[in-house]
Amino acid sequence: MSADATNPAAPGPVAPSAPRRRARPRIDLRRLGRAALLGPTARDRLPDAIGHVAEAHRAHFPDADLEPLRHAYLLAESSHRGQMRKSGEPYITHPLAVTLILAELGAETTTLTASLLHDTVEDTDVTLDQVGDQFGAEVRYLVDGVTKLEKVDYGAAAEPETFRKMLVATGNDVRVMSIKLADRLHNMRTLGVMRPEKQARIAKVTRDVLIPLAERLGVQALKTELEDLVFAILHPEEYAHTRELIAENASRPHDPLTEVAEQVRGVLREAGITAEVLVRPRHFVSLHRVARKRGRLRGCDFGRLLVLVNEDADCYAVLGELHTCMTPVVAEFKDFIAVPKFNLYQSLHTAVALPPSRPDGTERAATDGQVVEVLIRTHQMHKTAEAGVVALGNPYAPPAEDQPAGDGERVDPTRPGWLSRLLDWQEAAPDPDTFWSTLREDLAQDREITVFRPDGGTLGLPAGASCVDAAYAQYGEDAHACIGARVNGRLARLSTVLQDGDTVQLLMGQDPASEPSREWLEHAHTPAARIAIQRWLAAHPVPADAPEGTPGTREDASPGAADTPGGLDGLTGVHGPGALPAGGADRPAQADGLRTADGAGAAAPPARDERPGTATVVVADLPRAPVRLAGCCTPVPPDRITAFAVRGGAVTVHRVECATVARMKSAGRAEIGVRWGDTAACRVTLLAESFGRPHLLADLTEAIALEGVEIVSATVAPPAQQRVHHTYTLQLPDAARLPALMRAMRNVPGVYDVSRAQSQPPGD
Repeated sequence: MSADATNPAAPGPVAPSAPRRRARPRIDLRRLGRAALLGPTARDRLPDAIGHVAEAHRAHFPDADLEPLRHAYLLAESSHRGQMRKSGEPYITHPLAVTLILAELGAETTTLTASLLHDTVEDTDVTLDQVGDQFGAEVRYLVDGVTKLEKVDYGAAAEPETFRKMLVATGNDVRVMSIKLADRLHNMRTLGVMRPEKQARIAKVTRDVLIPLAERLGVQALKTELEDLVFAILHPEEYAHTRELIAENASRPHDPLTEVAEQVRGVLREAGITAEVLVRPRHFVSLHRVARKRGRLRGCDFGRLLVLVNEDADCYAVLGELHTCMTPVVAEFKDFIAVPKFNLYQSLHTAVALPPSRPDGTERAATDGQVVEVLIRTHQMHKTAEAGVVALGNPYAPPAEDQPAGDGERVDPTRPGWLSRLLDWQEAAPDPDTFWSTLREDLAQDREITVFRPDGGTLGLPAGASCVDAAYAQYGEDAHACIGARVNGRLARLSTVLQDGDTVQLLMGQDPASEPSREWLEHAHTPAARIAIQRWLAAHPVPADAPEGTPGTREDASPGAADTPGGLDGLTGVHGPGALPAGGADRPAQADGLRTADGAGAAAPPARDERPGTATVVVADLPRAPVRLAGCCTPVPPDRITAFAVRGGAVTVHRVECATVARMKSAGRAEIGVRWGDTAACRVTLLAESFGRPHLLADLTEAIALEGVEIVSATVAPPAQQRVHHTYTLQLPDAARLPALMRAMRNVPGVYDVSRAQSQPPGD
């Protein structure tokens, strides 16, 4: 897109000369320049200058209508006539080169038409309305999407605002970014006559923004070449060293990769599997990374084997043959067919130890522990791996009649999760500088995870995301009221880092005036979360002398955080302080140690209750010993239990997983065999976690009473960040009622967890 690009023959960085995966015809700019200067041709003839584009396009679309390309070229050539690149070539050679790149990747006709016209509105007198009138709304949209904003209007903000505009356009049509990536690749190929400082600036933007976007859209062919071109400009010494290593390896008489490829062909022929086996050289940056990781490079490090087959099932058949006939490196196996990457990539990855003998039967001098990496995929997977969204043609067109709508090869790429997140947070970026810096940070995340919501929905997040990020991804700025989370069914802090496949339930407070914590910024990994928190904090500055508890200063709002001062406003409901219905809805009873709304009369939590329970326990080793059920873990049938002798000849029964059991055993105390008898009545201690709201205590105790359960004692701690902790010791007439009781308590509005009490080891 830039008229500053220059001839690749000029001084400066050149395109890497490593063996490519497949030959790409380079453009003869002088020939194209002469063809362009000849002017338009007869209407029924295709201009010579776009013959190579038409040939590449017909290789992918044999029946394509070339008239739009002819028409677009004639308009572009006449509009750019007289404009020259810094290399001295006619400017039309640039849109031709960009269009050829896309044609080779398999772009459909609309994309190629827009590519030929992509600089006309920006650099000539052609208007968007003219483009729309002559080529239709789709081409008009694509050309508008890649047209830069004027510096005269935006000043220093022109570049970030242009990218913002382009990304928003990409949200509606991913082909916009395909054209931009091809445009940047051609400009990077021809960057030689630029001043070194300008080369470096363009290379850094390419590295930080364009290359990550190419990766996310799956356009590996563009991404890898862009990486090498950036590498040559920003790290010339390392680039030169890597180039020397490639040249040195190429001069060796024996290439182990070529030899192993021949062995693999033989194995697959014998198995009756039709496959194409290729040696795929690593590009410069990939080889540089391997060298940094492994130190000394050996023959097999310079490339990988690529096995191409016709069907998905053949991929696994090839894998089976390789693992049967060669020694696999199990840790290197990855199945991206069953679980594709977020950028459409599918392939099987494996590695095998270098065979000790060559295909001709001669022994190798030493294998030296070398392994050969192998990629296995179908031809269609390979096309998608190379060209990403470009290979899918027009992703917005309905599938052909003979193609099922759910065909796995036609994944809908029009709004990937990363793009949706990016579009969401960019709207909240307060200024171009924040957008530009945050965009680079966001694109630096190179892996995605998927977490599940309890309702069956999913959230796509970058690797390393926390519960804070999940909250803002699901609720936006309403996440300010989040007070905790449950990850895979267990309560977790908001700082908890999520893993791929986790199930996350976010616990939301009831107070509409809730505020985020400043400390959440330490755990916010996504731009959406960071921007939302920073905006709130900027709008609610905290005075330097503000006491603890002032909005914006609270700790990580999640279960287990330290309590903060506050009352239990309204929690005692209609019963008044200290009054709880127990043993039935019509029989009030005084609760032991109840904390009241104003804290008056509050007592410490009850000590361990080792009074005899009513559940019958049979002691195998001491049949006549008195039995007590430990209050620290309140075992009930059918819990797994164990026991220890205590003073006075009594036996105390604990749940097997109780922390006290571990302490007693570590102290050398002998366990006593016990089992449950026939009587089912029991005493149990339950912990309930809830939000603060009026009448909650009354509703909760009523739910307990309706289950026919007697409240022996209850403790309600002062609220902490809208969370209230309740402890109930309950007498059940039948242990079998415990699951139903816990469900009934969880069903009370505002209660988000009910669990059995557990004693804590000393020091916890």
